[in-house]
Amino acid sequence: MLVLQDWTLFLKQNLEAFIWLLALVLLAFMPVDATGTSLCMFHQLGIESCPGCGLGHSISAALHGDLVLSIDGHPLGIIAVVLLIFRIIAVFKAYFDYNKIKKEWYE
Repeated sequence: MLVLQDWTLFLKQNLEAFIWLLALVLLAFMPVDATGTSLCMFHQLGIESCPGCGLGHSISAALHGDLVLSIDGHPLGIIAVVLLIFRIIAVFKAYFDYNKIKKEWYE
């Protein structure tokens, strides 16, 4: 039971990193030419130009290696991928550094 508690604590303390990681994984599995139904509120209202959708498609194209399509979708898509990867690493690094210091302090 202690192992399960450790995992839930690990998940709670790194929730931001897991959310960003899940978002990147979902965008990586999204087809680059995805033009099907959308959950976007702007598309539901009939507005075709949504900066959020452009960024999502741009990130998806960047993760598929199509940099030209990525820049065409949104100029900041590649930068967003890099920043999200750095943020995920930073959250996990802070967690492990903190626990290392805490462990050394109490030993």
